[in-house]
Amino acid sequence: MYNNIYLTKMTIQEKQNEILEDFNMFEDWMEKYDYIIEMGKSIPLIDEKYKTNEYLVKGCQSQAWIHAELDGDKIVYTADGDAILAKGVLSMLLSVVTNQNVKEVAESNFDFLQKIGLQEHLSPTRASGLEATIKLIMVYAKALNSKLK
Repeated sequence: MYNNIYLTKMTIQEKQNEILEDFNMFEDWMEKYDYIIEMGKSIPLIDEKYKTNEYLVKGCQSQAWIHAELDGDKIVYTADGDAILAKGVLSMLLSVVTNQNVKEVAESNFDFLQKIGLQEHLSPTRASGLEATIKLIMVYAKALNSKLK
């Protein structure tokens, strides 16, 4: 089960598969929500100086911020949110892509979200925020990848 996936050396697909396996262990969505909230406790927190409108996820029901930077050819994301569920979702998404090769992140997708059925179990405004978060993660990856070329 989830034990700080940020520290493990796995591919993007392996991390997605681990989250899928973890979700399959739970019987109902209340347990899955608890799991997501628990994930939020290990999110690499964004520096306070990035908690500005520039880094705000537009379209998210709650306030959420994401920052990304390069470390060699790896992309490192940090984030925070003011709601426990938003923070958990941020953590889950970023655990898949942070400390990964920026080119691979720019070419990746988040198809594991459909497999776990997350969007169907979020309110419309939270589902919209999820889409906005994914879009911002990919914008960072593509922009930083272009700097390496």
